[in-house]
Amino acid sequence: MLFEVKILGSCSATPVYNRHPSAQLLNIDQHFYLIDCGESTQFQLNRYKVKFNKIDHVFITHLHGDHYLGLIGLISSMHLHGRIKDLHLYGPPGLDEIIIVQMRYSETFLKYKINFHELNTEKRETIIDTSMLTVETIPLQHRIKCCGFLFREKPKKRRINKEMLPANILLQEIAKLKSGEDIFNEDGSLKYKNEAVTLPPKKSRSFAYCTDTIYTESFLHQITGIDLLYHESTFLKDLTLRAKETYHSTAEEAATIALKAGVEKLIIGHFSSRYKDLQPLLSEARETFPNTFLAIEGDTFSIPEE
Repeated sequence: MLFEVKILGSCSATPVYNRHPSAQLLNIDQHFYLIDCGESTQFQLNRYKVKFNKIDHVFITHLHGDHYLGLIGLISSMHLHGRIKDLHLYGPPGLDEIIIVQMRYSETFLKYKINFHELNTEKRETIIDTSMLTVETIPLQHRIKCCGFLFREKPKKRRINKEMLPANILLQEIAKLKSGEDIFNEDGSLKYKNEAVTLPPKKSRSFAYCTDTIYTESFLHQITGIDLLYHESTFLKDLTLRAKETYHSTAEEAATIALKAGVEKLIIGHFSSRYKDLQPLLSEARETFPNTFLAIEGDTFSIPEE
């Protein structure tokens, strides 16, 4: 089952050097989640051959333009391409007003419904809870209200070891084995020991998206041990003061968060337009956290189940 992140945009503020404002696409078993929607997001989706009407959930971290100005275009294109199923839109207070005003003055009447989910960016909340997945907000510290998002698969059931499975086993017995139960005969004697005929469950995977934020350890406990962390790295450490003034982070600070949280892999992005060459940012981060990678547009980061 897929669990992968595709980078659509990696630039901060303005598009430069063929880099675009923030946007990422998370694919979990062909369920698509769009995280931030800067300018050109729908062009990037077309470029990488993603059918955007497959996206049912859009998450906006905050209301600085480089994180949401592509949203109205995407919503309109979904309408023009005949979308009829609901779209769920998660974001800070005011996002619904921005969209509704634009629809009103363009006299656009969508064929589908937008379900707005207003977020409290100051506290951790579970905003999606299904049988397979939870999505939580991650309170961040930026100049305006801002939160990241943590996607985490729920614990999976044990797997049947087909080589050890008796030929006459009943379907309801298989279901119990997958839930971790032993199977007993009517007289109470043990019929099938669970561990003897099953394999451990596959890995439950996790991804956290953290942008924009000043360096803060306030959410370390929430992302401890996750598989993949995206953390903004707008500046190099020689501009630490500038980072603090603008409520952003350096590559070194992003790597420090990854190290202290004990994550498996770090992606850095949201690069300042002052950097044409991104290798110095990568080198700086890898000095602290070696398993760091650049958010290069078009790249995909997959997390295996095993």
